[in-house]
Amino acid sequence: MDIPVDLTWTAIILVTLSAIATSIISAIAGMGGGILLLTIMTFFFPYHALVPVHGIVQIVSNCSRAFLLRSHINKKMFYIFTLGVPFGAALSIYIIKSIENPDFALIIIGLLLLYTVFKPKNLPPIMIPVWSFFFLGVLCGTLGLLIGAIGPLIAPFMLRTDLKKESIIATKASFQIVTHFMKIPSFLYLGFNYIEYIIPILLLVIVAFTGTNIGIKILKNIDEKKFRIIFKAVLLIAALRIFFYKLG
Repeated sequence: MDIPVDLTWTAIILVTLSAIATSIISAIAGMGGGILLLTIMTFFFPYHALVPVHGIVQIVSNCSRAFLLRSHINKKMFYIFTLGVPFGAALSIYIIKSIENPDFALIIIGLLLLYTVFKPKNLPPIMIPVWSFFFLGVLCGTLGLLIGAIGPLIAPFMLRTDLKKESIIATKASFQIVTHFMKIPSFLYLGFNYIEYIIPILLLVIVAFTGTNIGIKILKNIDEKKFRIIFKAVLLIAALRIFFYKLG
C-alpha cells in the first residue's frame, strides 16, 4: 500500500518517533502530549488531514490510558459528559465550513488554564457540579473538530479535590475518547478519506499504545503532590503556547 502523495517516509518516521514520546507525556501528566504531537504534525501533514489523523491517534492513546486505569474512571462524570458530546459534534458540522478563525475559543481555554494555575488560595477551584459535565461535553464536541486537541479545555475541570491523580488521568482520558471518536463520523460526513492515510495511522497508533504503557508505569511511582505540580506545569505550558504561538 502506498503512502499518501502529500507525505514522505521521512515525515512519517519523524512523526511516529514523536508519537511515542508524546504518549509518555500524556500518560504521566494527563495532557500535553496530544497538543505537542498536533504541533509536530503541522510541519508534515496537510491541513485537511491534520485533525482527522490526530484524532485517531488520540483515540488509541486515550483508550490505552483509560483501560490501564479503568478502575479509577469516575463513571458518573463519564456518562453525563458522553451524553453532551454528540450534540456538540452535530453542531460543529454546521459551523465548521463557515467559521474562519477559532481563536475566540482558544482565548477562553487559555484564560481557564491560567486561572487554574495561578488561582489564589482564597479563590475556589473550578468545581462544577457533576450534572453540568453534560454542557462540557457539548462544548468539547463542538470545539473538537475546530481546534483538534481538547485536552486543555477539559483539564481545568479535572483538577478537583475529589479526584486523585489516577482518577484525573483516567476520567479525562475517557472524556477524550468520546470526543475524538465523534470526529470519525463527522469527518467522514465532510468527505475525509481515512483509508488514504492508513499507513501513518497504523504506525502512529502502535507507538502511541507503547508510549502510554511506559507512561502509566511512571505515573504509578509519582506521589500526589508532585503529580499536581506536574499537571499545573503542563497547563501553564499549554496556556503559553496558546497565547504566544497560536495567537501570536
